[in-house]
Amino acid sequence: MTESRWRQRAALMRPAPIRLSAQRRLERALTIAELRSLASKRVPRAVFDYVDGGADAEITLRHNRHVLDQVTFAPTVLADVATPKMSVSALGMTSELPFALAPTGFSRLMHHAGEVAVAQAAARAGIPYALATMGTTSPEDLVSEVPSGRKWFQLYIWKDREATKQLVQRAAAAGYEALIVTVDSAVTGQRLRDVRNGLAIPPGVTARTVLDAARHPNWWLAFLTKEPLRFASLGRWDAPLAELGNLLYDATVTVEDIAWIRALWKGPLVIKGVSSARDAARVAAVGPDAIVLSNHGGRQLDQLPHPYDFIDDARAQLPAGVELWVDSGFSTGADIISAYARGADLVLVGRAYLYGLMAGGLIGVERAIAILADEARRTLQLLGCASVRDVTAAHVRRGIPERPAIPEPLPSASAASPEAAPLRRDHHE
Repeated sequence: MTESRWRQRAALMRPAPIRLSAQRRLERALTIAELRSLASKRVPRAVFDYVDGGADAEITLRHNRHVLDQVTFAPTVLADVATPKMSVSALGMTSELPFALAPTGFSRLMHHAGEVAVAQAAARAGIPYALATMGTTSPEDLVSEVPSGRKWFQLYIWKDREATKQLVQRAAAAGYEALIVTVDSAVTGQRLRDVRNGLAIPPGVTARTVLDAARHPNWWLAFLTKEPLRFASLGRWDAPLAELGNLLYDATVTVEDIAWIRALWKGPLVIKGVSSARDAARVAAVGPDAIVLSNHGGRQLDQLPHPYDFIDDARAQLPAGVELWVDSGFSTGADIISAYARGADLVLVGRAYLYGLMAGGLIGVERAIAILADEARRTLQLLGCASVRDVTAAHVRRGIPERPAIPEPLPSASAASPEAAPLRRDHHE
């Protein structure tokens, strides 16, 4: 046998690199949906439901996925797409990928590494991360732990305006690049899964939690041995989460309060939670640098439209220079690219990376980012676009036909007649 053939066989027989079991488990997850499945096995049911659930009947939660599933693409062929440019500009600076990590509360509930792991993954990927007011890591501690990367701070305007002002000042002093003010939370949405699960911070010890500990020992071990869970910007809180928002959030907030924040905050200002073109115009009058079209991922008011349905109308209401961002249910790279085709300037993802966090901490968030990046890149290439900004409205359509009912199998040859093996249609109707 020639030397070259020995080399070829040796290459084929080379052992695969040794990976930790957690890495192997995460690498087998090829989609965010598969990460979600992994996550459901790694954390207590109440924790998973907090991330996975929505408000009331969860109509908006389901509708978000339905809308994005209705998008069809119209590709251009015979284009050089060998190395598509994935970066976009957000607030005048570069994001290496066409999405940022949205603010989500209570991240150390999902994994003890919490917001620090998410910020580390974002920094390594070269994308922005927004820390939430209801986070379990303080603005100062996050900057200390993860000094690199682009960091934004998300704000709820509390009933205590002086406390709100101090929090804004803390974010500025810590060096956060932008402030994101959430405006769709006058009160907390009715999240029935959380109410039924009795979810609280920190989790209480009950007969149910003791039983759950036996099924998720790693999560409970971390909970019992790591730094206690707390709302880092609020201090101690041990009541059910359903009560927290209604005690802190202010139902009297108006556009004038946003103008107050605009005067207080000297950096870029983003207004998050706009769910109509009408409100896009009202909010734009305050002078934000960007607005986020959102239905809060189906977690606040149920039966809201998806941002995809009014991007065009909202864009028409915005002055030149005001960026238009979207969130709510974007869980594939194709979803993300389709939003740019409709005219979005940036996509925020939330649940997608939280599934990764629950499934594997830092490497789980990195896996979620990698999945979305790979899917977005492949979508661009198959659309015939050399960059994210090359995608236009001509590349997308809405209104894919409803999935037809799957035909029932024909009666077997042994059946004496069609009546002997009637077709069942009840589960399709």
